[in-house]
Amino acid sequence: MSITLDPDYLAFDYLSSAKRTLEKETQSLIHCTQQLDESFTKACHIMLNTHKNNGRIIVTGMGKSGHIGNKIAATLASTGTPALFLHPGEASHGDLGMVTPLDTILALSNSGSSSEIQALIPLFKRMNIRMIAITSNDRSPLANAADVHLNSYVTEEACPLDLAPTSSTTVCLALGDALAIALLEANGFSANDFAFSHPGGALGRKLLIKVKDLMYTGNRVPRVAKECSLPDALLEISHKGLGMTTIMDDDDALLGVFTDGDLRRLLERNEDIREHCIGDVMHSNSTIISPNALAAEALNIMEEQKITSLVVLNDDTQMVSGILHMHALLQAGIT
Repeated sequence: MSITLDPDYLAFDYLSSAKRTLEKETQSLIHCTQQLDESFTKACHIMLNTHKNNGRIIVTGMGKSGHIGNKIAATLASTGTPALFLHPGEASHGDLGMVTPLDTILALSNSGSSSEIQALIPLFKRMNIRMIAITSNDRSPLANAADVHLNSYVTEEACPLDLAPTSSTTVCLALGDALAIALLEANGFSANDFAFSHPGGALGRKLLIKVKDLMYTGNRVPRVAKECSLPDALLEISHKGLGMTTIMDDDDALLGVFTDGDLRRLLERNEDIREHCIGDVMHSNSTIISPNALAAEALNIMEEQKITSLVVLNDDTQMVSGILHMHALLQAGIT
């Protein structure tokens, strides 16, 4: 369906508006960076001690600050600092019960005088809970009540009316990210740690799934003896559907492999496959991998060598444990 736009809309310079907004927010971030002082270090120390003592960071904020607070809490939690978001309006109606004396409050308010948060300050003080505040006014009630205040002051909002929270929310979000990353680095939080908190994501799949989680085992592993005729070996390949077969001795020790590609190369040389046993044409130097290797590592090997299967050998016995096929990697989202 076609849409007819008013000529005035078409004449508006949207690109210039976008650049102006981003430039103003960039300048606000630069100003915030220049204003950082020891208060940031103190805030990090409080948050680190909270984590060390099995407490959590309780992030709270009203309105747009609340939306930013939700994201900050999520970022902290996913980077190794246990955190949750407490809606200040709901806190007075029972949700305050989720807060314990071991926790630390991270309160966000651009003005620093949000009535909903001010109402909670005496309760936090009574529980003897440490408070960190992020506001644009270091003389505000919230800043004065906090143990540490981080100043998020901006000279102007990106909004041309200087009303809609834009630059101020950007700075507040960036300060939250700065806290989360500083704590991540101080705690030695690794990519593996990140994967454990994101098991459903692509990184989690790459860093957590091992070869043994995806390999074919038991009767699903194609196998023939060294003396097997090539036609019979081809029947095993077709039956198991992995495009290859292992050649093993009676003790499950790997002697070699034979693949669809090997068959194609035999036919290109006009070989009569009826005249061969599998031991004559197998590859004895097959590529192998450990069952405890990461699936992502297996994928790299397959891509580098342009193969679709790997033989998995037991780390202790060096006997065949299974076969890892490219299809299993793709189905698991290892890409």
